[in-house]
Amino acid sequence: MRNYWALLPAIAVCVVLIAIYAVPTLINPQWTSNVLNMFKQPQSGETEESTRLGAQQIQSRRLLAGALIIGALALIGFNVSLNREANGCYIAAKAWGAADDKSQTSDPCIHMIYGAFMSDGKGEINEKTPHEVAAYQLVRGHKPKYLKWIQHAPAYEETDLLIGVVGTCSLDVKVVQEETRILVVYDSEEACLPGNDISILPVKLKKPLGDRKLVTVDNKPMREINPDMDSWWKVLGKLATGG
Repeated sequence: MRNYWALLPAIAVCVVLIAIYAVPTLINPQWTSNVLNMFKQPQSGETEESTRLGAQQIQSRRLLAGALIIGALALIGFNVSLNREANGCYIAAKAWGAADDKSQTSDPCIHMIYGAFMSDGKGEINEKTPHEVAAYQLVRGHKPKYLKWIQHAPAYEETDLLIGVVGTCSLDVKVVQEETRILVVYDSEEACLPGNDISILPVKLKKPLGDRKLVTVDNKPMREINPDMDSWWKVLGKLATGG
């Protein structure tokens, strides 16, 4: 589990402290009141009976304890959400071929993967010897959730197909939709070199994919990948176990 939030230990301490106070208070507010009274200097004329809580005090303390527990759950949910987002973007970027770089992995949803800014894959192939594009991802049924978190994210309703390449190479990717196949190439004299960031090119198909194959140079089949974010429960389990 790649933990991108340095405040996780502080969150854990806060949750434990809240639980120590709030759980007994919900069960019986008088218990926590008695414990706290042990640390107070007794006032003259104060008896055990006078320190007992009234019905309104019991209700207000239970409400406070409930609010604290809700706050603790919110802190846990916030941490899980941050880790789920960061790990989802990291997993997707690695699946597309991004290389690890400490300056990038600190915030992968910003630095490692993003939607293409100035490319749509349209146009004719100009080079006589274009280069291969390795992988694609279909956007159908289960739509990849990591797209919601990246910069310049493509809209689901406008995307049927995703092509991912190193960021500087996206301008030269060409997607030619033919009757029997979809051809995807890197239309440049030089091959696209590996990098630590990935640009995602969204493609809207003119007609349903059907049984058409996605191929690249020399009619070589492309590799289908399907990266996505882990579920909340899986991320929570990894945080709890350090996995």
